[in-house]
Amino acid sequence: MIYEPSKLLLIAGPCSLENEKVCRAVAETLIKIGKEQPDLKIIFKGSFDKANRTSIEGDRGTGIAEGLALLALIKKEYGFPVLTDVHESTQVKQLAAVCDIIQIPAFLCRQTDLLLAAAATGRTVNVKKGQFLSPQEMLHVTGKLKHGGAKEVWQTERGTTFGYQNLVVDMRSFSIMNQNGFPTIFDATHSVQLPGAGNGKSSGQREFVAPLAKAALAAGASGLFIETHPDPANAISDGPNMIALNDLSHLIANCVAVWKAAKA
Repeated sequence: MIYEPSKLLLIAGPCSLENEKVCRAVAETLIKIGKEQPDLKIIFKGSFDKANRTSIEGDRGTGIAEGLALLALIKKEYGFPVLTDVHESTQVKQLAAVCDIIQIPAFLCRQTDLLLAAAATGRTVNVKKGQFLSPQEMLHVTGKLKHGGAKEVWQTERGTTFGYQNLVVDMRSFSIMNQNGFPTIFDATHSVQLPGAGNGKSSGQREFVAPLAKAALAAGASGLFIETHPDPANAISDGPNMIALNDLSHLIANCVAVWKAAKA
């Protein structure tokens, strides 16, 4: 089991793996944060394919071969468990050879064959709640993973569609999803997206990451999913909602303090 109940789970990394320079910069910062905050269980994340870009012109990233090579490098040189998204059942075996955690994207969380294929790998599976689902419906999603024999399941709240190009986070979700018996993580950066609101790409409001993250931990979240980048303005995807790498340490310190207070 990767999750440790006595520690705050932190899944962090760039939206897209992009290149070795970006990955190393993030990993080095996460190493420092881990030393500052021993109550963290840190997972390095990064996507090899942004398969659901708003526009056909959107940069999709490294591709699977280069992306997995970068994740293998981070795992070997920095010691972090690594996570990436899966988009098709045919990718699962290749991802499982490198990744400790396979993530099911929110838009694909009801795809039964994909869930079962990920569960069968023996790897931890993190499934994001679709923007179109109620927290109660995640019982059926995690139930598919359990039926498929998944050895460890995580579930992630990432906001619910609220009108056009906006998301809202219902803080009741954490109590409701916790009843499924699996760790519930809050995706603090995707929850502040403004989907499709950036003229052919998503926009975002990163100023709300910190208050929502702290609120989620107070409401019972077991972990945080936070995307970060050395230069969000020039990231190839999700720049407006990613946290600047220089700001990450302060944010995490505040979040750990809230998490400890909530546990006490």
